[in-house]
Amino acid sequence: MSDRPDLRGKTVLITGASAGIGLEASAEIAAMGAEVVMVARDRTRGETALAEVRRRSGSGALSLHLCDFSSQPQIRALAAEVRAAHPRLHLLVNNAGGVSSDRRETPDGIEQTFAVNHLGPFLLTNLLLEVLVQSAPARIVNVASTGHYRATLDFDNLGYEKGGYFIMRAYARSKLANVIFTRDLARRLAGTGVTVTSLHPGAVATEIWAGAPTWARPALAIAKHLFMISPAEGASRIVYLATSPEVEGKSGGYYEKNVERAPAKLAQDEAVAKRLWDASVRLTGLAAL
Repeated sequence: MSDRPDLRGKTVLITGASAGIGLEASAEIAAMGAEVVMVARDRTRGETALAEVRRRSGSGALSLHLCDFSSQPQIRALAAEVRAAHPRLHLLVNNAGGVSSDRRETPDGIEQTFAVNHLGPFLLTNLLLEVLVQSAPARIVNVASTGHYRATLDFDNLGYEKGGYFIMRAYARSKLANVIFTRDLARRLAGTGVTVTSLHPGAVATEIWAGAPTWARPALAIAKHLFMISPAEGASRIVYLATSPEVEGKSGGYYEKNVERAPAKLAQDEAVAKRLWDASVRLTGLAAL
């Protein structure tokens, strides 16, 4: 479309790009002329998605990297590969996510939902910050959820190691962490030319709830049919924050349907943000910034 932003010369990294809103966002942004680096967990699905994005966008400026976001060594390897292959990075979309029906730990010994949905983006973003700052103006877009409004954040039981795990409770906590991280990182990056925003893409009919318990799946199937929006519509909201001149220079905001909304009160607490940052640094092995 003639009114699309021209992204020729820009490099974009999108995680969770093998299906759903990640695939749709990859296709739309590639059609704008950007070089799109797609990240997937599974090679076969990733290569299938890469071929589809190439066909739909007509772009040859595409590449695929593999990463399981439950593995911090794989995230570190991904960051190293991206830095080696791409001296500039103008847009990072942290979209990869998941949820588990019961409490599980990653190979790193961390509760899986929190590890994949928050610590993964936290670690990858920090490992790529230098190249993003050097590429400014640049943007970071974190896919969160309206579920963050219902979340709690107990630093003495952050990974539910003392009990209390429930699928929606764990998911909401990880999405609250996304929003807090967005606001805190925006503050830390003030003056660098790198903006950070988060969004609820909508209740999207994707595979993220494949890990839901068996008893919930019939209701989810009905919801997908009656209430949920398409991956293309959800992706359009990512693309808005990623490319629209309307949000140029705006940082720290949480968006729903392309409109900035006040996040949960807990997400606005600077003391909570400091504790979450410190806990995230410790759990990822990053030196304090």
